[in-house]
Order: sequence, then structure tokens, then C-alpha cells
Amino acid sequence: MTEERLHAPLAVDWSDLSVAVRRVGPPLLLLSGLLVAWQAVVLATDVPPVVLPSPLAVADALVASAPALLSAAAVTAVTAGVGLAGGVLVGLGLAFAMTASRTASAVVHPYVVALRIAPVVAIAPLVFLWFGHGVPARALLVATMTVFPVAIASLDGLRSVPREQLDLARSVAASPLRTFFAVRVPAAAPSVFAGVKLAAALSVVGAVTAEFLTLTSGLGYRVFDASTRLRTAAMFAALLALACLGVGFYLLPTLVERRLDWTAGD
Repeated sequence: MTEERLHAPLAVDWSDLSVAVRRVGPPLLLLSGLLVAWQAVVLATDVPPVVLPSPLAVADALVASAPALLSAAAVTAVTAGVGLAGGVLVGLGLAFAMTASRTASAVVHPYVVALRIAPVVAIAPLVFLWFGHGVPARALLVATMTVFPVAIASLDGLRSVPREQLDLARSVAASPLRTFFAVRVPAAAPSVFAGVKLAAALSVVGAVTAEFLTLTSGLGYRVFDASTRLRTAAMFAALLALACLGVGFYLLPTLVERRLDWTAGD
């Protein structure tokens, strides 16, 4: 039996392959069309490279500055990652507290909303005054931007548990703590991940905003430096690296959510 398996032809799951093609194909076709249109506009209008470089010029700048971009991307990723982790932990803690206690909800909820309303550029000077201009201070700014979506989305999910599930937990004499973690939390998982995915996208935005304000390191600084030197191709290359980083941050909680769904399905 073992020998037969060794000599058996390698099975290919064509259904998974077709699904992957359907998912990746349209975005790649759109990207190809945009690049062709971009190149055509540059050739047809003879626009100066400082205004609109060609895709080939951007590709050259991307290759030439790859080591510097990778280093800057690492700084931005650390800033966004630490801030996102802090925002998710605080947001989940606030959502749990507001779900468990009406008093906590009445006290905390207005401040969570106020934190979202306050623009990051307004509180950044105080943060930098108190904590300096390094990565910890920038990560703190990111955390202030990511707390709101996680807290509000998680709170909505925790409060939207079907009444039948809560009644079933009471019928088996489940404790409030067990009901919370065995019933409310699993039912709220889709809402929680929706908030985390939104926060993941905002974390990169927050990191770049903080880098624009500090002008010390990161992809935000690379974009600003290239723009001030009129190196438009280099600026496009930094923006491309920033877009890839943002997509990666968004996809990470998406993959974790799918993994958890798959595990639950087994």
C-alpha cells in the first residue's frame, strides 16, 4: 500500500486552483490595464518625469532604493504592529467591560467616541512632548486610532448574541463568566475581526501620519523626503511599498479569521 502511494500520480485540486485564479485574476488584470494606460499617457503627452514618471522609471527607482525601502518598511511595520496590538488589547478590554457592566458602558463609551473624534494631529504634539519622537510615541498614536473600531465593533457583536443561545446557557446553569466566554465571545467573533481588520488598515495610516509629523524614519519619511527633493519616481516607489505593507496588515487578521473558521469546522 505504501509503495502504491509513492508511485501514485500527484493529485492536483483544480477547484482550489480555479478559486485562486478567480480571486487573483481580476485585480491583476486591472493592475495591468492601469499600468498600460499610465505608460500610454506618459508617452502621448510627453509629461515631465517630475510631474508623472513612467511605470518603468518607478520600477527602476524601486529596485535602486530597495534596501532603503525595506529598512524604512521595517520601521513602519514595527510602529504599526505595536500600535495595533495595543489598540486591539485595549479595545477588546473596553468592549468586555462595557458589555459586562452598564455603569462601565455609561462611563467609558463617551470617552471612546471622543478619542475617535479627536484628530491624531491634534494630540500628536502632546504625545511627542511627553514621550519623545521615537517608535514608542508613534506606536501610541497608532493605538489611539485603532482602539475605537475594535471597541465599537466588538461591543456591537457582544451585545448582538441571539437570545436563544443565552437562554440555553442559563438552562444548564452556566456561570456568567462561562456564558461570556463560551457564548458571547464566539458569537461576536465576526464583528471582532471586522473591527480588527479596520484597525489594521488604520494602523498603517496612523504610523505614516506619525512619521510625517516626526520626519525621522519610516516609509512616511521616505515619501516626504522624495517629494521635497522632487524625486517623483522615488516617491511613487515608497508609496508602492506603503501600499503593499497596508495590504499585508489587512490580510493578516483575515487569514487568522479564516484559520479559526477552518479549525472550528473540523
